[in-house]
Amino acid sequence: MRLRKRRLWRPFLRPAAGRKLPPELRADAVGSLAAALPDGLRDPGFQILLRRIDQSPLLEGNRVRACFRGPETFEAMRAAIDAARAEVLVESYIFKDDATGRSLLETFVRAVDRGVRVCVLADAFGSIATRRAFWNEMRSRGVEVRLFNPLFPHLLTQPFRDHRKILVVDCATGFTGGMNIGDEYGSGLSAHGGPWRDTHVKVDGPAAWAMATVFTEAWIAAGGSPIELRSLAPEEGGVAVLVLDSRPGRGHGETASALAAIVAAARKRLWITNAYFAPRRRAVRVLGDAARRGVDVRILLPGRSDVPLVRHAGHGYYAALLRRGVRVFEYQAAVLHAKTLVADDFLSVAGSTNLDFRSFHFNAECNLVMLDRETARAFSEAFEADLAQSAEITPALWARRSLLHRMYDAFARGLGPFL
Repeated sequence: MRLRKRRLWRPFLRPAAGRKLPPELRADAVGSLAAALPDGLRDPGFQILLRRIDQSPLLEGNRVRACFRGPETFEAMRAAIDAARAEVLVESYIFKDDATGRSLLETFVRAVDRGVRVCVLADAFGSIATRRAFWNEMRSRGVEVRLFNPLFPHLLTQPFRDHRKILVVDCATGFTGGMNIGDEYGSGLSAHGGPWRDTHVKVDGPAAWAMATVFTEAWIAAGGSPIELRSLAPEEGGVAVLVLDSRPGRGHGETASALAAIVAAARKRLWITNAYFAPRRRAVRVLGDAARRGVDVRILLPGRSDVPLVRHAGHGYYAALLRRGVRVFEYQAAVLHAKTLVADDFLSVAGSTNLDFRSFHFNAECNLVMLDRETARAFSEAFEADLAQSAEITPALWARRSLLHRMYDAFARGLGPFL
């Protein structure tokens, strides 16, 4: 009897660049397919729908740990790097030359001294405040460094930024989420007061391999030397994870459709945390439709922001959300920088994508969609803890804001596509 070949996932990116989504899978239409699933997010058809949208597998066999504070996240990162045997891949929009950045540098150097290949990719604009001497020091100590899209010679492509936050060790352990590399996540010395509130995810398993594949895209585009990745044999059990990534010309439409499908398939609750909220009107309508069919839709946004103009752009959508039954909260304890979603105590999303024009058109992004009750419980508990430090925006309260505030909101909302 002939043995059936075991299917291997090859290390190439999905969805393909330039792919056109079928009309029924586009963000403005896919909701009808998701809403028709009898068991919503738990329906076997939902995973099939996600695979149809993104052309990517939901990889099983993962162990997931959510990290909601900077110190625990960077400690876990350093521990993973110290255990590296082959390669360490780091991609960050911002990589600062501060105590946090220096601590990671020393961890990199220990890995290099053991014979591990360490590749660091930072966005040239996001890390513009980091001195050239810091990058040169990294290189002199054996770390491979590339900057994505520097001003020269890439003047015409400056709107395109690498907004991902990825760390992958040996294609087996990965981290992603909203945290850049800087002291603001664990030091009271932040210019905006207190450690920032953000969320990262550590994943052990096949999803880390997929994140390494995503890393190679920007690394090669930035002039890095090739990274050879093995093919991946499928696993069973553990947490099912979809790596939902994008860059200009690839994956933005799929990301929007996947999120629209999640909203439409939710049956009981949909809790969203986002740092920079300046969505399209379609997103407001989709969230409102969920609220009107009885889903508990809540959005947690910054009460304090490092970019006040974007915060006020989001204010321009509050009235429409409130009219549709969406509950809006603003976090008061610190700067809120997380980008997460949890739905029906079953599905969680964490990554780098903001609900703004830039994330869906100009940025390279990476997110994890995780189907797992325990992970969702951790995200729900964190959301509830954040609500305890937040103020709810009610229709009556919102109607009392000053004329100057209203004018600033309208002005900022008009700038939404440029923020």
